[in-house]
Amino acid sequence: MSENREAQAGGERPRSIRLTDPRALRAYAHPLRMSLVGLLRSSGPFTATRAAELTGESVASCSYHLRILAKYGLVEEAPGGRGREKPWRATARYTEWPDHSEDATVAEAADALSAAVIERYFERVTRALENRHRLPREWREAEEFGDSLLHLTPEELTDLGERIDELLRPYEARTSDPSLRPAGARPVSVLRIAYLDQEIPESEEE
Repeated sequence: MSENREAQAGGERPRSIRLTDPRALRAYAHPLRMSLVGLLRSSGPFTATRAAELTGESVASCSYHLRILAKYGLVEEAPGGRGREKPWRATARYTEWPDHSEDATVAEAADALSAAVIERYFERVTRALENRHRLPREWREAEEFGDSLLHLTPEELTDLGERIDELLRPYEARTSDPSLRPAGARPVSVLRIAYLDQEIPESEEE
């Protein structure tokens, strides 16, 4: 699974960081830490003071959580500054973690992180809907809110995900390089959730 599909601003970084340590998975599941990493990817580098302004949390709290994120390789100190005024940056554009693991501890921590991310997605989409009336007509008409029910094999679902990745990749560089953005381009979050719907009964084969 992957999360925070926002290319990092401020130069090229590794595309993704993969978390497999249960301690790292549990640490990242904290809502503020996910917010800090997402903000660093879209608006960083910045200091703990700026992080506090963006999140509404205290400087001390942001500084603490940034250090925890650094411990697990999700953020790092950026050049310049000192103490609480030192800037931080994300180490990669995306965060990934196992979809499956034979290690029960890893599997449990990964599922807990996935649940936390889905809750974060829901909160962000809810806020977007609450403020949607403020958008210009062209953006309201362009936004997508819907779902599709497909009958797929595991192989077809994997292929579909890879094809969607291919469609999105050409636009990734625009976040780190503003010169690539056409006039009128604004940040758009694209959520991808595909799951086996166990609430729909399987049809009996003839």
